[in-house]
Amino acid sequence: MKLSELSPAEGSVRAPYRKGRGAGSGNGKTGGRGHKGQKARSGGKIRVGFEGGQMPLARRIPKRGFNNIFAKPLEIVNLSTLDQFQDGDTVTVHALLEKGILSKCRYGYKVLGSGKLSKKLTVQASAFSASAKEAIEAAGGKAEVM
Repeated sequence: MKLSELSPAEGSVRAPYRKGRGAGSGNGKTGGRGHKGQKARSGGKIRVGFEGGQMPLARRIPKRGFNNIFAKPLEIVNLSTLDQFQDGDTVTVHALLEKGILSKCRYGYKVLGSGKLSKKLTVQASAFSASAKEAIEAAGGKAEVM
């Protein structure tokens, strides 16, 4: 067997469909573009969201609030998930990634006070909610802002 002798299985490959090749082809003359109009022309594309000159939906609907494009979103970790660590451990971003609690952590993480913490931990995070900080210190641990 040689590379030059290889061919696809019989009937598995079809010839490419050729538009505008005569009336007998079933797709001749206008080639599936209909008669005249913008879509029949070469370069006659319509941009996304264009509604034929009518005011587009994206501009008709009132805008609300503010979206800070420079915001650095923090990952969220609850106290109940920190209970997986051993007593006296230091909880860092790397420790959370190793344990699989976080899958990614681009800008840091914030600890929230959902759940109970029964172990004495030193938690190093970007931010803490007031209740989370209180609970960590109540368990005898430390809440350090990095």
